[in-house]
Amino acid sequence: MYKQGLYPITAKTASAKGIFDITVLCPEIAELASPGQFAQLLAPGYFLRRPISICGIDKTAGTIRMVFEVRGEGTEALSRLNVGDNIDIMAPLGHGFTKFEGKAVCVGGGIGVPPMLGIASLYGSDAAVITGFRNAAAVILQEDFKSAGCETILCTDDGSAGIHGFVTTALEEYLQSKKADIIYACGPTPMLRAVASTAEKYGVHCEVSLEQRMACGVGACLGCACKIMRDGREQFLHVCKDGPVFDAKEVRFDG
Repeated sequence: MYKQGLYPITAKTASAKGIFDITVLCPEIAELASPGQFAQLLAPGYFLRRPISICGIDKTAGTIRMVFEVRGEGTEALSRLNVGDNIDIMAPLGHGFTKFEGKAVCVGGGIGVPPMLGIASLYGSDAAVITGFRNAAAVILQEDFKSAGCETILCTDDGSAGIHGFVTTALEEYLQSKKADIIYACGPTPMLRAVASTAEKYGVHCEVSLEQRMACGVGACLGCACKIMRDGREQFLHVCKDGPVFDAKEVRFDG
């Protein structure tokens, strides 16, 4: 079930160059939403909606928070909206993360980091959050994870902040010395493939949130198909409707 309507922006900040953080007052959407789901935002003057992950949910305040990167004309138009402006939202969409008992490791790369905040916040001190960025200037949400009580491990490609290296290396080093009951991940496909492989190596259940180009967001246009092994056979499911979150063991990253 999802809702669609015009809702006011109540907060907006620039998290990093080209990355914007907005909070929207939409009580009926916030009430339905869960970590890992996404919203379809309609940019002023454009026909197709832009899929944006839901970063945070405050059911008491009736708000959702979204962090997005400007990647084209549509997201550029969204970035020009300010506090007090209304934004056309269709949400919550898709299948989100599953909450498990025990210790969680959340792994995010680049703009795949925002979806990690919602699920990590449910675990608090029982979550370790491993995030990776190009450089120090691109780092976002570290204080939010710390405020939620999570352990944070920061990686950058150039070593300008945190650990010099990839999140996948940090994940392996973490699992060599500490226990995890579930791994959540969102980011580029090569990263997800490596995280899934590491999770299987250490016998830890893993859920991945796939990034995919999509148009309708509700499974009608069939444009975001991904290959999944389920019930003993390969089949094509849709990231918008059947995902974006899947059991990592089901995903066929090679096709």
